[in-house]
Amino acid sequence: MSGVIYWLDMAGVIVFALSGVILACRSRMDPFGMLVLAAVTGIGGGTLRDLVLGVRPVFWVTDPTYLWVILATVGVSLVGFHYIHRLSRGFLPVADAFGLALFTVIGTHKALLLGTSGVVAVLMGMMTGVAGGMIRDVLAQRVPMVLREEIYATAAMAGGIVYVALQALEVPLTFAIAASLSVTLGLRLAAIHWHLALPVFAWVTVPPKTHDEAAAPLSTPQKAKERVRMIRRERTRR
Repeated sequence: MSGVIYWLDMAGVIVFALSGVILACRSRMDPFGMLVLAAVTGIGGGTLRDLVLGVRPVFWVTDPTYLWVILATVGVSLVGFHYIHRLSRGFLPVADAFGLALFTVIGTHKALLLGTSGVVAVLMGMMTGVAGGMIRDVLAQRVPMVLREEIYATAAMAGGIVYVALQALEVPLTFAIAASLSVTLGLRLAAIHWHLALPVFAWVTVPPKTHDEAAAPLSTPQKAKERVRMIRRERTRR
């Protein structure tokens, strides 16, 4: 199963790198900008995970194949630029959803192998799936997907919980991986399609009047109300 995990990791790098290339094209970046966005998206989350878990050196230093995969993804994208340019707006979030599901499983699995608790493993899986996309969006001057209203990090957390729970029950690894992928990907795609979101809690405030609004002439009903207030204030003073 170590080979399956490795190839899933490579698939996640390719998908996330491609999402970085697509966003770079839409942001009118040059090839170097495409490479930067592809790299931070493909290996950014895993790098942060390894640093937090104390893994030295990080995974792509010990195995430079990840870097070559990113370079190949960018190279193929440059050759097929016109095809990428014609992709619909919905392709980026869908590709990002697949990368999120794959990296969530990889991050959770690696954290468990290092002997962390289930809670930490879930957080590491979410970090692996979310952090690279956050860095990508920030560099492209966009609001990161994880900070938008649609369900994103919650989907990764749910997938990580499913994986940890099934591993605790000693379910076969293949089934645990498939279940975690299905939960994360299903929740994210459902959120994209139906615009599902968590409830938002916010204070309701009344904005103060601007200078123009305060200086605007009052209408007849407003004048009458203001006249009544003045009369009441005069009576109170007396």
